[in-house]
Amino acid sequence: MFDQGTLIARPISHEFWRGALELEQTGRGVMPHRLPARARAQCSDPQLAMAESQPSGVRVVFRTRATEIEIDVMPTRYTFAGVPPRPPGVYDLLVDGRLIHQNSAAGGDTVTIDMVSGTVSKQSGPPTTLRFSGLPGHDKKVEIWLPHNEITELVALRSNASVKPIADEGRKIWLHHGSSISHGSNGDSPTSIWPALAASLGDVDLVNLGFGGSALLDPFTARTMRDTPADVISLKIGINLVNTDLMRLRAFTPAVHGFLDIIREGHPDVPLLVISPLYCPIHEDTPGPGAFDMNALAAGKIVFRATGNPAERKAGKLTLTVIRDELKRIVQQRAANDPHLRYLDGLELYGKQDFADLPLPDQLHPDGTAHRRIGERFAKLAFGSGGLLSVQ
Repeated sequence: MFDQGTLIARPISHEFWRGALELEQTGRGVMPHRLPARARAQCSDPQLAMAESQPSGVRVVFRTRATEIEIDVMPTRYTFAGVPPRPPGVYDLLVDGRLIHQNSAAGGDTVTIDMVSGTVSKQSGPPTTLRFSGLPGHDKKVEIWLPHNEITELVALRSNASVKPIADEGRKIWLHHGSSISHGSNGDSPTSIWPALAASLGDVDLVNLGFGGSALLDPFTARTMRDTPADVISLKIGINLVNTDLMRLRAFTPAVHGFLDIIREGHPDVPLLVISPLYCPIHEDTPGPGAFDMNALAAGKIVFRATGNPAERKAGKLTLTVIRDELKRIVQQRAANDPHLRYLDGLELYGKQDFADLPLPDQLHPDGTAHRRIGERFAKLAFGSGGLLSVQ
């Protein structure tokens, strides 16, 4: 039995978390991280620090009879000066796998980046209480998915009935790494970004290492994946290497081999799928670096453009078409000795015709409708009967 009018503070210990690789006690609350401290210590890039601490795919999971649940949260949002702020991040509450409530936090901290002056400022705010009421009173599985696009510290959890951690449900763990598209950029909510949707359709347990701007073949990311339990693994490689103009083809090929070698040290026989880039017209045949379109920014819009010279492909500069060809070749070469390695052309998930139907709003990231299309296609290709990551 429970008292419908009384909410009692509940623990937020590690057994209630899914999708986070480490929890940090910040003094304000619990901050989930998607890279462990030893990996974070090897890179001082603020973009990576922001991306890995945005809890894409991270959720708090428990069983309860509670009809009322409250959480106190401290979000940190990033905005650009002169550009209207994005809507606040969404918290999705699921009951027995079905979306029941969505909520957003009004308070927290705001970091403003001025692209013209290069300055960064921070405005601090209070934590926010989010209430989820009218839940069914039977014993049920509750999942609270944190926003994929803003740093979140969970300060407190309260409910009007006890909560219990959920034992192993027997679902396969899907470990995925990719760029901002895997992170969820321009997605509508944490459970509707394409990896979360694909995991739901494929009935697998997602660990999402999609890092906006930071899928760069970093060895510390490969070691993190090597050391993380997984039943199936996928890697979406390419777009960040082009839009950062990080390396040439000479460095790219051995870096891919090295990344795969490290993962295979910990997962020698796990199904491993390499996914090449989705369609992105600005970088199909034009190298990076990518940049903000300053004219669009002056008009209050975020739009990306490619600044490289297509002629530089002869000198080894990377484009999406170059990367697709090389990834396919690498996988074919390695598959002769690695029967569990597979390749998926990203154009099968989002190609030229998809761009015509569902254009990229900022020329780089799919919108919510396109996320759904990508997720549904991936679930069928990877987790369907006889799929590339079939776990039957």
